[in-house]
Amino acid sequence: MTAPIQLHEVRKTYGSGPNVVTALTGLSIGFPAGSFTAVMGPSGSGKSTLLHCAAGLDEPTSGTVSLVGRSLAGMSETDLTILRRDHVAFIFQAFNLMPALTVRENVMLPALLAGRRADPARVSEVIRRVGLENRITHRPGELSGGQQQRVAIARALASDASVIFADEPTGALDSHTAAEVLTLIRDLTDKGQTIVMVTHDPVAASYADNVVFLLDGQFVAEIATPTAAEVAERLAHLGSLAKQGQR
Repeated sequence: MTAPIQLHEVRKTYGSGPNVVTALTGLSIGFPAGSFTAVMGPSGSGKSTLLHCAAGLDEPTSGTVSLVGRSLAGMSETDLTILRRDHVAFIFQAFNLMPALTVRENVMLPALLAGRRADPARVSEVIRRVGLENRITHRPGELSGGQQQRVAIARALASDASVIFADEPTGALDSHTAAEVLTLIRDLTDKGQTIVMVTHDPVAASYADNVVFLLDGQFVAEIATPTAAEVAERLAHLGSLAKQGQR
C-alpha cells in the first residue's frame, strides 16, 4: 500500500544569492498509513519545513511530494485547499479555534466549510471522547488551554481525515494535560489515521510509533518504539553536532 505521505528528494531553499538558506537538502521519506511519527531535530534542522511541504502549505524548490496518493506538483492553491479540506486535519499549538463559536460549533466547522452536514451523533461522541461533554456550549475564552487543545483534537477526530499534522501540539500545556492530549492523539491511529507530529519534547515523542531525526535538512536517524530517554540522548547528540557545524 502506498504511504499517504511521501517526499522524494525534496529540496527547499529560501532567499537567493549569498543570502540563500537551505531548509531541506534532498529529503526522501514516507509515512505509512495508520502510523504515528514524531519529527525531531535541533533548531533549524528543517522540521517545520518538512511539515509545511508535506501538507502542501509550502512548495518545494525541487523534488516531489504526494499526499493521499496525489502528487502536489503543479496543483493550484484552490485544488490544494480542497485536498486538505477533504483529507487532512491540523492540530497546532495555537489551537486555531473560532472565538465566537461554541465547542460544538468549532468541532462541526470543518464539515460546514466543506459543504457537508455534520453528523450530530458523531460530533457528540468525539466531544465526549475528549472529556468536554459538560463544556459543549462554552466558547474558547471560557476554556483552559488544555480544554482548547482537546477541542482541536475533537475537530480532527470528527473530520475523519486520512492524515493529521500536529505542530508542537503540547507546547503550551502543563505535563499532566500534555499526557492526556498525547494519549488522545495516539488513539487517532486506531482508525488508520496517519499522524505526523513535529515536537521538541522527548516525552511527547515517546508516544509515537517512530521518531525520525533531521539535521541540516537531512534525515539522519530514527528510533522505533521510542522511550523518552532514548530520544533525549539522540537529540542531545544531534544538538552537539549542529553546534560544531556552526563553528
